[in-house]
Amino acid sequence: MGQKINPLGFRLGTTQSHHSFWFAQQRNFSIGLQEDEKIRNCIKNYVQKNRRISSSFEGIARIGIKKRTDLIQVIIYIGFPNLLLEGRTRGIEELQINIQKEFRSANRRLNIAITRIEKPYGQPNILAEYIALQLKNRVSFRKAMKKAIELTEQTDTKGIQVQIAGRIDGKEIARVEWIREGRVPLQTIRAKIDHCSYTIRTIYGVLGIKIWIFVDEA
Repeated sequence: MGQKINPLGFRLGTTQSHHSFWFAQQRNFSIGLQEDEKIRNCIKNYVQKNRRISSSFEGIARIGIKKRTDLIQVIIYIGFPNLLLEGRTRGIEELQINIQKEFRSANRRLNIAITRIEKPYGQPNILAEYIALQLKNRVSFRKAMKKAIELTEQTDTKGIQVQIAGRIDGKEIARVEWIREGRVPLQTIRAKIDHCSYTIRTIYGVLGIKIWIFVDEA
């Protein structure tokens, strides 16, 4: 079972918690879910459009959303100083205006906060983005995966597994390649495991990157 479902959903209530905190009636649940998706997409699109050319990372580890009847609080966890930190006040204000235009809701206020992560390479989303950039620059996939594991080892994690699937290196037949370092106990519920799935578009087609990081054991 631990290898057939999402590791985060498998551990909800034990070592993992929801990235969205709100309550809605059953008939309004899908609307709230779509709102969360729009907010996250709006933030990512803003960072992609406004980041500097020299900046290689979006650096967003995750986006937390908390909703109340009169307030939507968005917490952006970032690993690297990007546009949101360099021009902190101006960047947040512009982002807030863009999201409010998207929803046009006068009943609820929007509050955006930014939290800096001390060890960014311990976050699977940032690692997946790093591997994607390496693959776009025509770096060997094995070299990119090994480098990502080396970066993770500096963050005191207990284990990591990286998997890439698709037409790797432009081969005619799609295949799956993976590499693991340390322990990654996917069937142990008390083991805190961070996971992400990342999609990258290349000239040969779409590649899928999956990363599992064994952080700690409760």
